[in-house]
Amino acid sequence: MTPDEAIALMPQYLDGEKAAGLDKKIQIHLTGEDGGSWWLKIKDGKAESGKGEIEEPDLTLTAGSADYVQIVTGKLDGASAFMSGRLRVKGDMPLAVRFGTLFKPRQA
Repeated sequence: MTPDEAIALMPQYLDGEKAAGLDKKIQIHLTGEDGGSWWLKIKDGKAESGKGEIEEPDLTLTAGSADYVQIVTGKLDGASAFMSGRLRVKGDMPLAVRFGTLFKPRQA
């Protein structure tokens, strides 16, 4: 799975109940092969994603593209990736902590 595919699929894996009441914008910067910039918007229990930059993100996540795909497919724990420096976070730390729980697990 490429980062483009993984991020494009994220909205359908959003747990609407856990995301209820959120109105957040997330910027994702990925490095390495298949790297680039993507965004996620979460509002009213729904999400949408796209490629490129988003204005005034609440949270910015930066990781290697392969690491990010492993995180979103459940093969790499996001907290462990953060603690080891493989995932960098800027902005809304409570949202960053909650981010992984907002999406239902899926397989690559």
